[in-house]
Amino acid sequence: MEDEFSVINKTKIKLPDLPIFDIKNDILGKKYSFSLAYITEEKMKKINKTYREKNNPTNILSFPLSKTSGEILICPNVVKSETKKFNRNFRELLGFLVIHGMLHLKGFKHGTKMEKLENFYCNKFNLK
Repeated sequence: MEDEFSVINKTKIKLPDLPIFDIKNDILGKKYSFSLAYITEEKMKKINKTYREKNNPTNILSFPLSKTSGEILICPNVVKSETKKFNRNFRELLGFLVIHGMLHLKGFKHGTKMEKLENFYCNKFNLK
């Protein structure tokens, strides 16, 4: 399978530079087909309602499509509003969420093992 990689910004927010390609290759592997879309609060709210029956926008949603492909949706406006809550700046929280979402695509569930991996990758990619 050929590696496919895409990042799309459907918002008007200026996004910080993140090593998404390197993070993806470290966590998911070079042959994993991956897409990341930054979307508006309205779109995130609609998708969150459809897939999770929650009528509010969330910061991130991960969708594994197969063992070798998946996509992540992130709402930058929600992320910006949560920086104080998570005691991180916008770049750090956005990077953390990319890592968090990729670990979900890899099959990890919330817990101690996932938290250790999140810390490892945040340190490795200077997102702390």
